[in-house]
Amino acid sequence: MKIFDEIESEVQSYARSFPRVFNRAKNEFLYDEEGNQYLDFLAGAGTLNYGHNNDLFKPLLLKYIEDDGITHGLDMHTKAKGKFLEAFNEKILKPRKLDYVMQFTGPTGTNAVEAALKLARNITGRENVIAFTNGFHGVSLGSLAATGNSHHRGAAGVSLSGVTRMPYDGYLGDEVDTIEYLDKVLSDTSSGVDLPAAVIVETVQGEGGINVASFQWLQNLEAVCRKHDILLIVDDIQAGCGRTGTYFSFEEAGISPDIVTLSKSIGGYGLPFAVVLFKPELDQWKPGEHNGTFRGNNFAFVTAKAAIDYYWSDDAFSKAIKKKGQYISDRLEKIIEQYGEGNFTTRGRGMFQGINCVNGELASKITKKCFQSGLMIETSGADDQVVKFLCPLIISEDSLAKGIDIVEQAIKEVCASENNIPEDTDYFDTVYQQQA
Repeated sequence: MKIFDEIESEVQSYARSFPRVFNRAKNEFLYDEEGNQYLDFLAGAGTLNYGHNNDLFKPLLLKYIEDDGITHGLDMHTKAKGKFLEAFNEKILKPRKLDYVMQFTGPTGTNAVEAALKLARNITGRENVIAFTNGFHGVSLGSLAATGNSHHRGAAGVSLSGVTRMPYDGYLGDEVDTIEYLDKVLSDTSSGVDLPAAVIVETVQGEGGINVASFQWLQNLEAVCRKHDILLIVDDIQAGCGRTGTYFSFEEAGISPDIVTLSKSIGGYGLPFAVVLFKPELDQWKPGEHNGTFRGNNFAFVTAKAAIDYYWSDDAFSKAIKKKGQYISDRLEKIIEQYGEGNFTTRGRGMFQGINCVNGELASKITKKCFQSGLMIETSGADDQVVKFLCPLIISEDSLAKGIDIVEQAIKEVCASENNIPEDTDYFDTVYQQQA
């Protein structure tokens, strides 16, 4: 570990939560140098929906490399790119009746968001963008302006402008319709809110704490965008590629965004890859107007196509995700019922779920206990108060059950410690006796 302490910047984050040297990974497991096995409920922060070193993808990638396939091609036409585009169009877009063109940006999610915001502003001639409380869209300056988290915003070093923040679904309580409020300020020329170029939204706010927008709220948001001639951008970088049960997280809401950003798991194998989808009439870029040396990753084209072919040629994989998602929901509800006592609530959709704890300190104690028991799981939310389930979608049912068992045991032990109850005592019985 010495070299990391000597050379690597203090900006490192996940290494602090998981202080091991990892050297091998397979499916839903990571292994450290000592050979210890860890269940991975982090999955590259949502990049490894199909697991580590997926055996369906690896031979195709190795063959492509052995055949001296194009490694770097800027934005030139390559056979790998063409095959990926065909697969995406035929198996993702057409079955969903979505008419989009695709832009390859630099290989990070934040670059896709930057391109989406820039495109919207160029098309409309407006500067302002509506973003939502607790939203996270990246840490480059344009994306950071649309991000709510003060920890990340505070590192900018400059003022972050061009964005107006609006309350997300449920932010002001279940009884307040925040879309009605949005419509009001957009309709009132004295509200002080400039007519925006676009609204950018996550259907499930991952880093913001697994906050879920209802389908009705999303439908109303789209209606307000249409009413005021505003472009609707869905940031599907973490919630997309099957995480909520459908390929795009907005499908079940029945909305049709003008622009969609994708990254993380779209590459299939964990390879850097990001794209922006937008309606053809919005394709008003001049050649090279938004570019980047690494726009498009030919290795990722190979594995991204494989992911589509193997998992998204029919609805079997989507059904499997929903089944596992329901299992997660059922298990978490039982855990909350037993150990909740006002400390915990559940939230999420599909396999994108979490346990909301009273505070970040409690959530941190739980995740640390989990790691000691061989489970890697992170927190999210404004105060890191949500234990965030982000396991690979291909995880076996046995591993999924084992991971949740570890979380449940960690909660039991932490609750016992918080209430000065011996760990071998049934917490639920003790609380019941105290209340009686």
